[in-house]
Amino acid sequence: MRYGKGRYRALTALLLPWLLGAQVHDVRRYGAKGDGKTKDTAAVEAAIAAAAKEGGTVLFPPGTYLCGTIHLKSGVALELAPGAVIAASPEQADFDPYESLPFKPVDDRETTYSRHALILGEGVEDVVISGTGVIDGNRNKRGGPKPVSFKNSRRITIRGVTVRNSPNYAISLLGCEHVNIEGVSVVNSYADGIDPDCSRFVRIANCYVDSHDDAICPKASQALGEPRPTEHLVVTNCILRTDCNAIKFGTESRGDFRNVTVTNCVILPRDRGIRPISGISLHSVDGSHIEGVTISNIVMRQVRAPLFIRLGNRGRGMNPPVPGSIRGVVISNVVAVDASHTSAVVGIPGHRVQNVTLENLDFTMTGGGRFAGLAVPEHEAKYPEATMFGELPAWAFYARHVEGIVVRNLRAQFRESTARPAVIFDDVLEADLDGLRPATVSAEAPVVWFHNVANAMIRGARVRATIPLFLRVSGPHSAAIRLFENDIGAAARLVEAAADTPPEAVHDASRR
Repeated sequence: MRYGKGRYRALTALLLPWLLGAQVHDVRRYGAKGDGKTKDTAAVEAAIAAAAKEGGTVLFPPGTYLCGTIHLKSGVALELAPGAVIAASPEQADFDPYESLPFKPVDDRETTYSRHALILGEGVEDVVISGTGVIDGNRNKRGGPKPVSFKNSRRITIRGVTVRNSPNYAISLLGCEHVNIEGVSVVNSYADGIDPDCSRFVRIANCYVDSHDDAICPKASQALGEPRPTEHLVVTNCILRTDCNAIKFGTESRGDFRNVTVTNCVILPRDRGIRPISGISLHSVDGSHIEGVTISNIVMRQVRAPLFIRLGNRGRGMNPPVPGSIRGVVISNVVAVDASHTSAVVGIPGHRVQNVTLENLDFTMTGGGRFAGLAVPEHEAKYPEATMFGELPAWAFYARHVEGIVVRNLRAQFRESTARPAVIFDDVLEADLDGLRPATVSAEAPVVWFHNVANAMIRGARVRATIPLFLRVSGPHSAAIRLFENDIGAAARLVEAAADTPPEAVHDASRR
């Protein structure tokens, strides 16, 4: 027997109560019309109240349920059947106003406030939103209620649903614990996709996010009136499409970020979008301490900068501003195709990024650009993003104000010739550059430039092309730089030391 789409949806709606058990609260029994015209908020809230009292699931059969703010209660599950749409009312008055806070907000409005939302859970526990239906922000630009917002809540599951047309953060978590977001699609979000903020024990898996702003953006804001960490976070098996940053820690970074792993993700531009600003960005600019982060198995296309790690001192909400720290970061197995901006790890004078390992990187760059010297502005208090310094003096990788960095197995090539070195380390201590493989090189610049670099090793580099110079060393603080087992046979010169560099700064250990 063959069923049309309408009969299939009707049959599904009839069978779901049986499949879900006896305690099913069909919103139509409480007066919901689902015609896309009638305001169904009161009927939905009545079904939620009954489910909270009696137990069970609130069922949305096929139809479009036009609603203002829906207030979730502890122990309630929402099930969106195939063809069910919870659509935000076009009237702003149908939504809870922004909450009054006992402190002066310092973050932006979207980050600070949670109650102006379509589906709101505040102080709730054991809540599930699931199904194959849709939560529709029902807007065509940024500015409006959050489609899904949880604040100070625990044991939350969001599974299977699609969240579309979001005028605000599509899924917002503030001060939440034990959250599982599984198989969710965020489509056409005008703001961020999924934002865990001051939240712990969060798992984001098998999701598709298509957003104008950042796709997945962990924050540690001051929206709860005090700094709190975001920690114990897992992101895995996601496809992320954005005009901004695919995975970005910050920029709200007053609290700490600890114990985070991101793995097995694909990063792409949107169909009608622009190049994402970055694939992966880690920012501490408001005193945050970022520690214990691993990111692996990432493929990205047409981003501007594949990787950007930034320790700054904007100091939002701090008087005086005091820099935080970034340490213990491992990023591995990253392929970036058609990237236009240099990957970078950048601290500030007197405050270094520490103990960063980057390995198995394969970057195909657009290339081009001229070398204008090593001078790059510090921009200590500037809003952090991967393009904040303009064109960097290296075309593949740049590090400044760093202590303890390992770059291992970096393969890089460019399409358009450039006058810039492939790699520059500036004011770096304890550095390993291991297994560098540039498939293309500048005909004018050294492959690597170390400026004020101490206690460093270059090992296992292989350059097949004819080059004028492999390594240039400069700066009075350069010292203890050693070269081991490098295959640079086509270099006119292996090392060149500037006049301001101590004569014993570099030793080629492969030459006895």
